[in-house]
Parts: sequence; structure tokens; C-alpha cells
Amino acid sequence: MLRFVVMRLLRAVSVLIVTSVVTFSMFFALPADPALALCGKSCDTTKYERVKHTLGLDEPLVNQYGDYMKGIFVGRDLSAIAGGKFCEAPCLGYSFEQGELVTDALKRTYPITLSLIIPAFILYLTFGIGLGVLAALKRGRAMDKFAVGLSLVGASSQIFTIGFILVFIFLVTLRISPPPSYTPLTEDPLKWASGLWMGWVALGFVSMAIHTRLSRAQMLETLSEDFVRTARAKGLSMRKVYGKHALRAALTPMVTQGGLEIGTLLGGAVITETTTSVNGVGSLAVAAARSGDLAVVMATVLISAVFVVGFVIIVDVLYAVIDPRVKLS
Repeated sequence: MLRFVVMRLLRAVSVLIVTSVVTFSMFFALPADPALALCGKSCDTTKYERVKHTLGLDEPLVNQYGDYMKGIFVGRDLSAIAGGKFCEAPCLGYSFEQGELVTDALKRTYPITLSLIIPAFILYLTFGIGLGVLAALKRGRAMDKFAVGLSLVGASSQIFTIGFILVFIFLVTLRISPPPSYTPLTEDPLKWASGLWMGWVALGFVSMAIHTRLSRAQMLETLSEDFVRTARAKGLSMRKVYGKHALRAALTPMVTQGGLEIGTLLGGAVITETTTSVNGVGSLAVAAARSGDLAVVMATVLISAVFVVGFVIIVDVLYAVIDPRVKLS
């Protein structure tokens, strides 16, 4: 098991290194003048030269990449452009559009995005698998038809459509929900949940629909396997047959889809934050792309890659827990 985890971690590190090289090349090798892009709209000759020298953009590209990665792990001296402030690790540069270190902007906005993504992930995973399994066990009955119909509605919907419908019904028409907002969980859990629940539903509903169809199909296929029929023939209770044997065997593709969907949630967070007017990393990335804030755009790409790769590692470890045969691979 330890060897399995170590190998997955080494592969993940390799993926992140390649991602950092490609991302850095895209933003620093391809633009005609990255110093001008980093300098921002209100850039003059003095500021331009200071940015170029401080970030080492007048050095070879390999040295620039080395300095950038060094800043991520040990910090970097950006006091000349950051108002005398040393950029602590992980240093992702300085944003002239935001007027602050990129890490400070991310620290301010990432809790908001995580507060949207993680509950939405739990929501669609729990209800998606639950509805799919229940539909498979009640095949042809009312519950099965309801689950299939709901999944069809969700699969044919868009995140922004669901968000607008929720806002219109619960905020504008019925007025039974407070406006979408963010309150730190540690300050007021109830206000945190009441201000973000529409974002959770909008973000998780489409993924839940896809997961419902997948889990239903996988569970039906597993229930027709020989080992399930053998378990029934041995006289095991339906709870053990379905819960211990059938569901465990059907979980592997469900976990795979769940791990892949985290990237979709990150992309969907941009739409959800715009729809519900909750400004997290998604809104920050959109504003940075519009204004040409190169430092913020690159940082969000790298952080998103780390986030997705981290979830893939978790999925791989869950494979080994669900199916012991994976440990041998």
C-alpha cells in the first residue's frame, strides 16, 4: 500500500512539474513582452524597467523559470515592486491590477471558492450515488422513473440557468432566502450555509444528474454478475448482498467520475460565482483575464492544477481501499 501511494505521489509531482513548465512557457515565452503584461494598464517607463529587473525578465528563460519556482518553495524578494514587502513562500508574484501580492489575493478569495466547491461535491456525490443505487434497486418502479427523469433534466441544464431559477424563485418571488453572500464558516455556520446554498445546488445539480445515471447503470450491471447471484444463493441478507458486495464492486467507476468532476466544479465555480454574485477565485480569474493580469491568471492555473492532481491522488488511494487488487498494480 505504501509503495502504491509513493508511486502515485511521484507521478503527481511529475505531472505538476510538466504543468508548471508548460504554463510558464505559455505566459512568459509566447507573449511579446511579459514585463509589459505584468506591469498593468497604468504602466510607465520607470515602473516597466523596475518590473523587468525585479522579476528577472531580462535574463534567459531558464533562469526566469528557476526564479519563479524558487519563489514558490522558499519565497522571493519583490520589495522593489511590492511596496517593500518580502514575498513569502509560496510566492506567486505581484499583481499591479490588484495592488497586492498574488498569494494575498488568493488567500482572500480561495476560502469562498472552496466553500462553494466542497459542499457541492459532497452534495452531488451523496445524492448522485444514492439516487442511482436506489433507482437500480427499484428498477421499473416510481423511484426509478423519478431518478431517471431528474437526471435527464439535470444533464440537459446549465449551471447559470439553474442559478438564475433558484435566485428568481427563492429570493425574488418567495423571498424566503437571504441574498447569496459569503460569511466565514468559523464566524457563523448558519449564515455561511444560508448564503451559499443556492450556489451549492446550482453547481452540484448537473454533476449529480450525470452521477445518478452512471451509478444506476453500474449498479444494474453489478447486480447481474455471478458473485451477486452466488451471495443470494448462500442466503445472505439483502443488506449484505447490496451493501457489502454489489455496491462495493460498483463504486470504482463512480469514484473515477467523482475525481474527474472536481475539475468541472472548478470551472463551474466561475459561472456560479458570477450568477450568485459571490466573488471567489473564479471571479478573480475572470477579472484578471479581462484586464491582462498575467500574474493572477498564471497563479490560478497552477493552483487549479494542484487541486485537481490532489483529488486524483485521493481517488487512486480510494481505489486501493475499495478494490484490494489495485494494490498489486
